[in-house]
Amino acid sequence: MTRRVLLAECKQEVSTFNPNLSRLADFGIRTGQAFLDYHRTVRNEVGGALSVLESEPSIELVPTYSAFFITSGGTLAQTDWETIARDFLDGIRNARDSGAIDGIYFCMHGAMCAQNEFDPEGFLLEQTRQILGEEVPIVVSLDLHGIATRKMFRHSDAIVAYHTYPHVDFYETGVRAARLLLNIMHRRVRPVTARVPIPALVRGDELITETGLFGRCIQQAKEIEQGPRGLSAGMFIGNPFTDVPELGTYSFVVTDNDEALARTAAVEIARQFWGYHEHMQVPLISLHEMQETVMRLPKSGTIALVDAADATSSGASGDSNAVLKALMQCGYSGCTLIPIVDRPAVDIAMRAGIGAEVTVSLGGTLDPTRFEPIEIRARVKSISDGVFRSESFGELWNSGPTAVLQSGTFTIVAGSRAVNLYDRSFFYANGQNPKNFDAVVVKSPHCQHSMYAAWCSHMLLIDAPGSSSANVSMLGHRRCQRPIFPLDDIQDYEPTVEIYRRKP
Repeated sequence: MTRRVLLAECKQEVSTFNPNLSRLADFGIRTGQAFLDYHRTVRNEVGGALSVLESEPSIELVPTYSAFFITSGGTLAQTDWETIARDFLDGIRNARDSGAIDGIYFCMHGAMCAQNEFDPEGFLLEQTRQILGEEVPIVVSLDLHGIATRKMFRHSDAIVAYHTYPHVDFYETGVRAARLLLNIMHRRVRPVTARVPIPALVRGDELITETGLFGRCIQQAKEIEQGPRGLSAGMFIGNPFTDVPELGTYSFVVTDNDEALARTAAVEIARQFWGYHEHMQVPLISLHEMQETVMRLPKSGTIALVDAADATSSGASGDSNAVLKALMQCGYSGCTLIPIVDRPAVDIAMRAGIGAEVTVSLGGTLDPTRFEPIEIRARVKSISDGVFRSESFGELWNSGPTAVLQSGTFTIVAGSRAVNLYDRSFFYANGQNPKNFDAVVVKSPHCQHSMYAAWCSHMLLIDAPGSSSANVSMLGHRRCQRPIFPLDDIQDYEPTVEIYRRKP
């Protein structure tokens, strides 16, 4: 008997503190066979799900629509969100009209936000239920930085989340989701889910699952998931920069029709996390302290200047020149590698050509209230179309027209649009090896250990301005539920449990 499984994807992580709106052009859009062909080439969630589903002879894949963010960004413009939602749901309707649907796998992130829709993933799940009904099983995979809303749990049969940070288990998460979906479809299991809200916004090294305190909570969740009645378990620590009503941290446990176990286990994970939450903040140094440090350190090895406040993978604009400006002001003479998003500077370089001397105003093109442009004189070292494969998982990334500018000891890789900077792909694609520099600006809160921490002589965590600052109390949250740590002083916390199950 052939069973038809529908696949769809809608993923983006945003910082609502980034004033620059995301647009449709910031997504890779694929439908039908192109959807499948692309994901077979990368080790992501859909690729993992395909490895399971395509091994089952009785499964017929029904690929519909994929909107995958090229990088994170600001709030999604309402008209562009409406286009994505319309096309996503049209794909669901077309699949329904072509035959019965027996199961659904949705690949989502959990930290999207549009101008007039604060829970896009929940909306798509709710609308899918209206189109396909309440009986078709839906399993959703999410980033552990997602905001796990009630709608997401209410309209899915089960949720599966990453277990690692930095994230290295995209593929494995898709495998877990697909296997769970098949078990639900074959009526081998009946999921029941417990969700426990935790009033905390957290950052810092203790979230690194391999070495930090958060890893203990994840290990506890994995043991439950792998137990005899476990189906899925984990934690959502949210994205502190996506200021939406249900922003916060959540533990969750999905069991095979064992509500008591789901309740108890989700509360235990929440209690353990709350015991650690005060340690989950970042000890930042000011720009002035950074200046003093780099001027004092010997030029032996590479200093990583971590500017997570402008982390494009967290939704920031990428156009911060704050670290560059500080280094110039203090007269730092070390060879320094710096990424930035600055389309006007790239346009000038492209018109001038390789080898030309140009004067550009650098920085502040997208977030001008935080970053004031600085004028520099530079030589154009190289130009490119900005299309390359990621170092981490082989995904196709596109920084748009890109130029490498040399200004004294500063090597600036300027793209026209933001790309993820949690690995070194952007530098390598433009002929720059960070190991050849005295200092490198790293615009990501955490990368895989091998990317920088394993070989850099120092990692300086800088309290710079930006829309993804770990100094979350300074961002200005307006929508999220209160009280919440560290925005408020919370003396007592008592976990409360919400239960979700589909109709028998």
